[in-house]
Amino acid sequence: MHTVHTVLLADVPAQTLPARSMMAFTLASHIILVPLGVALPLITLVMHGYGLRRGDATALLLARRWSAVMAVQFAIGVVTGTVLSFEFGLLWPGMMGRWGDVFGIGFGIEAWAFFLEAVLIAIYLYGWRRLPSRTHFLLGLPLPVVALLGAFGILAANSWMNTPRGFTLDSAGNPVDVKIWKAVFTPMFGPEYWHFVFAMFVTAGYVVAGVYATGWLRGRRDHYHRLGFTIPFTLAAVCTPVQFVLGDSIARQVFQKQPVKFAGMEIVWKTATHQTEYLYGRLHPDGTVTGGIGIPGLDSVLAGFRPDTRVTGLTSVPAADRPTPTQATIAHWAFDTMVGIGSLLLLLALWYGVLWLRRRRLPASPWFFRAAACAGVASVAAVECGWITTEVGRQPWIVYQNMRVAEAVTATRSTGLWIMFAVVVVVYVFVFGSFLAVLLKMRARWRLADEQGGPRPPKQTPESDTPETDTPYGPRPAGSRL
Repeated sequence: MHTVHTVLLADVPAQTLPARSMMAFTLASHIILVPLGVALPLITLVMHGYGLRRGDATALLLARRWSAVMAVQFAIGVVTGTVLSFEFGLLWPGMMGRWGDVFGIGFGIEAWAFFLEAVLIAIYLYGWRRLPSRTHFLLGLPLPVVALLGAFGILAANSWMNTPRGFTLDSAGNPVDVKIWKAVFTPMFGPEYWHFVFAMFVTAGYVVAGVYATGWLRGRRDHYHRLGFTIPFTLAAVCTPVQFVLGDSIARQVFQKQPVKFAGMEIVWKTATHQTEYLYGRLHPDGTVTGGIGIPGLDSVLAGFRPDTRVTGLTSVPAADRPTPTQATIAHWAFDTMVGIGSLLLLLALWYGVLWLRRRRLPASPWFFRAAACAGVASVAAVECGWITTEVGRQPWIVYQNMRVAEAVTATRSTGLWIMFAVVVVVYVFVFGSFLAVLLKMRARWRLADEQGGPRPPKQTPESDTPETDTPYGPRPAGSRL
């Protein structure tokens, strides 16, 4: 879970660069799928419940189609997630060998959550047209909970790496007397978990809504596209201000619990009060900052609500115990980009919310739908930036203040790792290409079905149904598919 940087300390093993590159690539690829994996079950169940409550065949059709996307996404996510699991052991044996007994329970929880989610998705998919509507909906309700359980496991592991607790060290420096609950519920777990969960809801909501916003811009302004846009966008819009507050809170938690990491995120060189807040800018080895926009005193205000708040600088610790200027600049740019995107999404959510509360209708401006169509991609970019901030800002530690990355990396020669990295890239291009091809094929089939008649009313007789336009409940017509 480490992003490549261009300047390495002289004593870092040569294999660190390819190991980091491979981990960064696989994590950045996997995290594209995570928002849908965590939040799409909830979005689908909300649409499903709306359809049942209102007797709306279009809502049920949308829920059924989204459940198919959910299943395909889950299958791809299992592949990419499994690769990451193997990479932890293959690329970072020093960390797993020494610390696995302390924080490995998080990965165990995630594995069980994956298993349960696979079973529940299979049941939910099978239930369309085969189970009574109420029974089918109730069987789907555990899906969002299990998805959150998977996030719980991986965030428990990551938060432990940032604020390790729940152990003591023996004379050889090995962890003993492990206390599992303290290792799971570390000081950063709560802020990091809820910040992540709401980021997934925001991102998935905007991604799904963006598909229908694009259709709206192309003139498809029917009930199908209105409903497909409104429910996921409303969920994302409601979560956006909450996420903004949580983001501000977790930054303050980093300031208190990981002050050197905060210094890297904000490119603060020397400890002082009235620290300048830089919007972008580049930190140099002599502590100077070039480029960007500096706002005097604002960093101290943001950290402690007062301009005389003392902010720890990077030089408060030896050079070997802090991010390099290049790493700090990367973390700072990622952090500023994440905050900038979040601010724009907040304005978009407010635009939508104010108009809806006042007039109970969608905005009429095409600029709103253009922004909504871009919001999904922007949200994914913000998620990527968030992980870059988390991981690069922690450098040079893989376990904060307990183990450096150089101590954890594999002894495998760098040439072999570069070859392995190339193979992983080829495999991932094929996997994501297949994922895109499947989604496009599903879209084409659904669009053809809609052109042939669209969703039928709930009381439509099953004998006259077509494979894609029938009501999702009732006997399955011969030869029909999901």
